[in-house]
Amino acid sequence: MRLLFIGDIVGKQGCNFLAENLYSIKKEHNIDITVANGENSAQGNGITKYSADFLTNCGIDVITTGNHAFKRQEAHEIFENIPHLIRPANYPQGVAGRGYYIYDMGITQIAVINLMGVVFLEALDNPFDTIDKILNEINTPNIFVDFHAEATSEKKAMGHYLAGRVTAVMGTHTHVQTNDAVILKNHTGYITDVGMTGPENSVLGVKSEIAIQKMKTHFPARFIESDEPSFLNGIVLEFDNKLGKCNKMFNIILR
Repeated sequence: MRLLFIGDIVGKQGCNFLAENLYSIKKEHNIDITVANGENSAQGNGITKYSADFLTNCGIDVITTGNHAFKRQEAHEIFENIPHLIRPANYPQGVAGRGYYIYDMGITQIAVINLMGVVFLEALDNPFDTIDKILNEINTPNIFVDFHAEATSEKKAMGHYLAGRVTAVMGTHTHVQTNDAVILKNHTGYITDVGMTGPENSVLGVKSEIAIQKMKTHFPARFIESDEPSFLNGIVLEFDNKLGKCNKMFNIILR
């Protein structure tokens, strides 16, 4: 079977580019399930019911998020009401929503888990302890982890920690696709960051001049989505659904 994971979708530009191209990508690569990080899919970042529904209607089966999950006032409600929309599992107990989703395909089940790193990000619960608890609850061998983290070292550590225990660990958050896709212990697909889907000629989706000015002056600035042409970053993972083993993986960059 094949899973397509699409990197952080940024704003209206990223959503529209996804809508224009997702069907052909899935057809070309014989995709069985599609997962995407949608925490920046709303205009101005965060996720709304509108942007979550838009991604679903485009053909996204499971939507993951990260540190912008609760940027919008309506977030608590939509995380409760949209089962396939998940937030990092290591948020404290009592936070709205779920940290993983089991996608039932009839012939098999796919578990998608969302975690967030704590290095240079919010001080959530320990993601390593959290994943151990979740793995004790899941009965399918097909387990895909979106690890939304800032530090490359933390992402690499999680990849090696879960090697042989999950099907894949896919990094998100830094919006730049890395060239280190590898299969660990002949079982677990790993990549440090899948990248982003949105304006390519930008600073992580933001108008370059605004980001540069903020970095030069350290003065508060309102980030505005770039209107430059978009690209799509993703990764395809081919796996044995009986063993939960990743056999092949390759990056996608569509301009």
